[in-house]
Amino acid sequence: MSPALKILLVSDGLVLLAGAMLGPIYAVFVEEVGGDILTAGISFAIFSLVMGTLILVFGKIEDAFLKEKELWIALGYFLMAVGFFSYLFVKSPYHLFLVQAILGLGGAIEAPAYSSVYSRHLDHKKSAFQWGAWDAIRNFAAAAGALAGAALTTVYGFNILFIIMGFLAIISGLVVYFSPRERL
Repeated sequence: MSPALKILLVSDGLVLLAGAMLGPIYAVFVEEVGGDILTAGISFAIFSLVMGTLILVFGKIEDAFLKEKELWIALGYFLMAVGFFSYLFVKSPYHLFLVQAILGLGGAIEAPAYSSVYSRHLDHKKSAFQWGAWDAIRNFAAAAGALAGAALTTVYGFNILFIIMGFLAIISGLVVYFSPRERL
């Protein structure tokens, strides 16, 4: 596997870990800020609609205006960090909806660039395995994140969780941003 794919897997693995830390306990957080099951559903719908709509827009923009797609990946990760840190200030469902929109924007910026860069570095004789590696990382990050997020929140509360999530996303952005372009 190329060094570029390893860098991409590590950086994305950290962001996926961060997101997975909140996933299984998200509804508990929604209740803490005055929401209910419907609020949780609406907030996830907002995230998905923002990301789903803008991913098409940013895919076109990224193809047209910037050769270094790695910078788009880093920007997406940094916006995700802003979203994760913004959870610290959520006091109502409306704040939560805004945070979900920010996270959707970050994902929409990152995803097409990530897929493009990852695809560029595939060994086409081993592409099934190399895409499988990404899927494996995604699932391992989900498992580790679910356990770590639940444990951290049980012991320290949500604020520590959000800080850790934000820093993991920043680290991901820095890894991509400072990686030599010839390696990515």
